[in-house]
Amino acid sequence: MGKVNAELLEALTILEKEKEISRDTVLDAIEAALISAYKNHFGKSDNARVDINRDTCEYRVYALKTVVENVEDPVMEITPEGAAKYSSNAVVGDIVQVPVESKAFGRIATQNAKNQILQKIREEERTVLFEQFQAKEKAIITGVVQRYSGKNLCINLGKADAILPESEQVKGEHLRPTEHVKVYVVEVKNSARGPRILVSRSHPELVRALFEEEVTEVREGIVEIKSIAREAGSRTKIAVWSNDPDVDPVGACVGLNGARVNAVVNELKGEKIDIVNWDENPAFFIENALSPAKVIAVGADPDEKMADVVVPDYQLSLAIGKEGQNARLAARLTGYKIDIKNETQAREAGELFDEEEEDYEILPYEEVIE
Repeated sequence: MGKVNAELLEALTILEKEKEISRDTVLDAIEAALISAYKNHFGKSDNARVDINRDTCEYRVYALKTVVENVEDPVMEITPEGAAKYSSNAVVGDIVQVPVESKAFGRIATQNAKNQILQKIREEERTVLFEQFQAKEKAIITGVVQRYSGKNLCINLGKADAILPESEQVKGEHLRPTEHVKVYVVEVKNSARGPRILVSRSHPELVRALFEEEVTEVREGIVEIKSIAREAGSRTKIAVWSNDPDVDPVGACVGLNGARVNAVVNELKGEKIDIVNWDENPAFFIENALSPAKVIAVGADPDEKMADVVVPDYQLSLAIGKEGQNARLAARLTGYKIDIKNETQAREAGELFDEEEEDYEILPYEEVIE
């Protein structure tokens, strides 16, 4: 193997290992570049042929010429005497392979061929990167905070940079350069400069992905996260359901001594997380969603997606939450418009159970007091 071929083989090995660009792709590019250089030098390439040994990277360029008595086109034709150098049995009408020294192509043709190969490598590198990150779309990935670009933040993901726009940042969260942070990959687009990766720290699905990382039961599908309502940086509610009656979905997500949920909270810089049981009965689900407030009665209308809720007088502010946050998140979690009243208001409006009834229960809409 010649020195040039040995260097080429080494370069291809490095490209395969570090850039994940296949050897065949680069060799195909070299073949196309040699054909192009042949055309630039001789004016045509219909009769050009390139043979490349895929194992050793040795290559040969040939001109396929027709044997004729009188040569009119020296690029396409050759005399019997000339053909005898390459094939002793060649006769008029035969086609012979005439070796062409690639170094004879000239400086411009060679430079064009080099540029063509480099361009193909760059294109393939962009394609490989795009495919790698496209596979991570709708998942979380760890990156390193690089710098601010205006109000957007640049996050280094190793082989590519991602954009964390202002709209996907958590209000009040200050990320420092060199800090490692987990982000949710919202979208990956291909572009002339490589993959354009949009990430988020405020997306509700970031919470789901973090629980999938921390909770084995969620990752394996034993526990399902049915819905998520999030006000990034402040509070999140998630509704969970277990496909195994022996597995407590809330307990699985909380973990021993709160280890699992605390890991998620720490990653979200202290954001509060309420984990509640999902229920197919909307009344029970709404009761759970309003946790930690206690509920006396719920009337839920599945058709109108509206619910009337009654809570003890002393629980009204807790049910509504600071600036209405608890009620707002519960509404988004359940998909119902929730009207909350305290017990006194409900009694005055005649919307509560019989005065003599002591134990109230959560009931579907049609069973709420007439």
